[in-house]
Amino acid sequence: MNLTDLLQGALSGGTVSQISQTIGADENATSTAIQAALPMILGGMARNSASEEGASSLMGAIDRDHDGSVLDDLAGFIGNYSQGNGAGILGHVFGGQQSAIEQTVSQSSGLDMSKVGPLLTILAPIVMGALGKTQRQEGLGVGDLAGLLGGSTQQMASGSPVVDLLSQVLDRNRDGSAIDDVMGMLGGFLGGKK
Repeated sequence: MNLTDLLQGALSGGTVSQISQTIGADENATSTAIQAALPMILGGMARNSASEEGASSLMGAIDRDHDGSVLDDLAGFIGNYSQGNGAGILGHVFGGQQSAIEQTVSQSSGLDMSKVGPLLTILAPIVMGALGKTQRQEGLGVGDLAGLLGGSTQQMASGSPVVDLLSQVLDRNRDGSAIDDVMGMLGGFLGGKK
């Protein structure tokens, strides 16, 4: 099971319903916002892990805090998400761009801005847990993270309502496409496709 499958399995029916209740939002808007937010989080992690330093830092966080066990009791985690490290993860992933990411998710999903922050705070540790679980199952090293995350970003973004907005937010060289930036940094691991 790859990272994308793991996330989609974790964030299906009952979990989405619980998240929407926890943040006090409409379930459909929450579901759309999750589809918008996941490629953003994965894309941010892919961008960060494209440098050796960033990949080492991410692997260190996975080894320390994210063995995938969060996925075994999602209901328990979501009920106490404010005790988790979601805000810290988001700070590392997005830095100063977090408010732009939140606006993008809100605009594309119709989810109220005040609900997007809590949603991302819930999603970030789930993504890290899925990443940790995948890393352990497949025995991935530091050098494999960028490729895994870049591929998952592409998979998630292809069906996401935010693929264009994602590009604007993550576009490093301002050429209008983030995917080439993410993919370019990954050294063409997809056979040179951009």
